[in-house]
Amino acid sequence: MSMRAEGKDNMAFLEVKGIEKSFGRTEVLKGIDFSMEKGEVLAIIGSSGSGKTTLLRCLNFLETPDKGSISVNGDVMFDCEEAPYSDSAKREKRLHFGLVFQSFNLFPQYNVLRNISLAPELRQIRGRKLSKAEKKKIRADIDENSRRLLDTVGLAAKTYNYPCELSGGQQQRVAIARALALNPDILCFDEPTSALDPELTGEVLRVIRELKNSDRTMIVVTHEMNFARGVADKVIFMADGVIEEYGSPDEVFGDPKSPVTKAFLEKSLENI
Repeated sequence: MSMRAEGKDNMAFLEVKGIEKSFGRTEVLKGIDFSMEKGEVLAIIGSSGSGKTTLLRCLNFLETPDKGSISVNGDVMFDCEEAPYSDSAKREKRLHFGLVFQSFNLFPQYNVLRNISLAPELRQIRGRKLSKAEKKKIRADIDENSRRLLDTVGLAAKTYNYPCELSGGQQQRVAIARALALNPDILCFDEPTSALDPELTGEVLRVIRELKNSDRTMIVVTHEMNFARGVADKVIFMADGVIEEYGSPDEVFGDPKSPVTKAFLEKSLENI
């Protein structure tokens, strides 16, 4: 029998209730419920095909759930009773979440600074009647913030480099800075180290640990069991589209209740 994560109270920072998603006849998410408090780090683990990435894509409005609701800080982001949403409404709601993909997705034609500054610049300038002086001021402020973010992820020296001149770990750190540039309420990572070798994996995980120390609210889909156990406040184990286990790292890793969780962890920890 599967177990669902339950919110601590009605004031949780993130509330996800009854999320279901199918592609054709394939049920990928079968009723996902969980909650998070502001500043918490949630790790989501599970085998490939368990629904982890689809859940992140639903939170970020890259997929539309078939059922359920999502609320952030008391504001409803999605409710199947109110869908469908316009493209502009989805864009606005998406700003509450930042998503760092496993494949970086940087623009190869732009340098590092421009990769970070482009989205906030478009958001603040596009469609507004502004003077040249106002636009210049906005761009200068955005560039200054982008440089601060690059310093945060340890890449101030790479400001004017292009993605092709960076290692995979450096590209992923730029992607993290880009996601932070829009100041999302919740930062999501989809297997952020899956394309990296062990040395570069360490670079990215260090940045995520530092973000935790700054009280960032984060959801990390990961196959790094030691990272999930050492950094997360809560852990979700997903299997076959449901939350099979939910709890603190000590509970999930040290005393799992589900046989499915136990089997997964035994196999995973054998490979560490």
